[in-house]
Amino acid sequence: MSSVTEVNTTEYEADYDVVIVGAGFSGLYQLHRLRDELGLSVKLIEKADDVGGTWYWNQYPGAQCDSESHIYCYSFNEDILEEWQWSERYPSQPEVLEYLRFVTDRLDLRENIEFDTAVTGASFDETGSQWTISTDDGSEISSQFFVTAVGCLSEPWVPDFNKRDSFEGESYHTGRWPHDGVEFTDKRIAVIGTGASGIQVIPEVAKEDIEHLTVFQRTPNYAVPARDRPLDDGDWSEIQDNYDRILRNAHESGFGMPFETAYPTAEDLSMEEVREILEPRWQEGGFRFMLTFEDLIINPETNEKVSEFVREQIRETVDDSEMAEKLVPKGHYYATKRPPLHTNYYQTFNEDQVSLVDVTETPIERMITSGIQTTDAIHEFDMIIYATGFDAMTGTLLNMDIQGRNGLTLEEKWEDGPQTYLGLSAHGFPNMFTVTGPQSPSVLSNMPVSIEQHVEWISDAIGHFVDNDISAVEPRKEAEEAWTAHNTEVAEQTLYPTADSWYMNENIEDKPTVFTPYIGGVDVYHQTIQEVAEKEYEGFDLTESITDLDPRGDRPALS
Repeated sequence: MSSVTEVNTTEYEADYDVVIVGAGFSGLYQLHRLRDELGLSVKLIEKADDVGGTWYWNQYPGAQCDSESHIYCYSFNEDILEEWQWSERYPSQPEVLEYLRFVTDRLDLRENIEFDTAVTGASFDETGSQWTISTDDGSEISSQFFVTAVGCLSEPWVPDFNKRDSFEGESYHTGRWPHDGVEFTDKRIAVIGTGASGIQVIPEVAKEDIEHLTVFQRTPNYAVPARDRPLDDGDWSEIQDNYDRILRNAHESGFGMPFETAYPTAEDLSMEEVREILEPRWQEGGFRFMLTFEDLIINPETNEKVSEFVREQIRETVDDSEMAEKLVPKGHYYATKRPPLHTNYYQTFNEDQVSLVDVTETPIERMITSGIQTTDAIHEFDMIIYATGFDAMTGTLLNMDIQGRNGLTLEEKWEDGPQTYLGLSAHGFPNMFTVTGPQSPSVLSNMPVSIEQHVEWISDAIGHFVDNDISAVEPRKEAEEAWTAHNTEVAEQTLYPTADSWYMNENIEDKPTVFTPYIGGVDVYHQTIQEVAEKEYEGFDLTESITDLDPRGDRPALS
């Protein structure tokens, strides 16, 4: 149970009730809920010069959402749902950014956003029971509550290649693409990485009038065709007529998507029967394919049959059999790494101007002034594109230098992996909440569904605390330990831990190997956090004074 202690202490007046960091899907909705529905004073800090979050930074060619557009949106405002019409099945980056700008202006949010400002530190003042947030312009602002809405995939990462800065040509990371575009004509181009970003950017670069494209691949991926297409007025009319049901089903589903699994298992089916079942879903495309069998991520026999089906499709698509075998995944189960969608990715390797380097066979030794040296050759380039992903889930949070009680930093606390209560908060960091933080469904769901669940829960909680004069809120250590253990226990019942993925922190050297998101299901998770709120925020200590919080923690209390 939560506890409330009634003790009067001197409090300091904060600049704002709440400071939010990040102006993507999460931060914009959080600002709206707190300001417009609760009437609180709120400041949102954003390092970019506009809204958009990941859709502001990821402007590389081919950048596209892998959730279908009609469910990759806010559901809280009927006017916005009626006024906005998506143009294609999967929205491209420019359209998602345009949508977020539209929502921002429709809700008149810009006046509360401070753009071109990066957070350099955030510390909890135990005397005043408030947060002090420092920014790169040298200023500080204070607030009672601090909400991070920085996204799970927002800190770009490049491997520490030997002599990485030696290359004298053009270098770009897909996660920080120049907004004025890049010229590819007549250039020799390398793309390093075949995860989701690489699978999107490679076909687009190959379309250009280039001299040659060389793809450097470490781990081949299972990519399913997106089957993107325009949405006409008839499509949109049908969506609008059924929107209430579609969105309700999305919010009540395990992955935040309104698609039902077709069969419970493939374990007892022959491969021929599995092919007959999967083929229509393959032609339909998208994540509907992944949701064909209910036990895909827990049953190795089902997964192996689905994996083999995808391998067969790759072999049929790629003309050169040797090339095809290099592109066929063999070392992990389908969907245990992020399962990308693609448009003509495998077909691209049938083009004469495209080649593939398998770095497990011939590793990259170093960067040189003219390109890349592997163990067997020197490859000369005019441009290198790093599609090497992100320091996922925790990277941006840890880089903000967040300091809680007793001088404890978040980086120190999470040295052995994230420890949270419900993926929403952490012991030792009072009055701080994280939207889609580690140990919540986040990246294992259609993100807007998880974002709305978190934003609404955080808003209701802060409203409750303000109305009841609660000065300091902190999860109990035992509640945090129980949730962290539960997160691991649920993950170990699946096939996810068998893959070296960024879900497991395996893409970043020296990060602990732990499963970071929550795989228990969006629907189950939502029920859990609602029950916590209904039980007067069970697992939290709620006090009128910071001095009444449990002194036990990761460091002894200061004398």
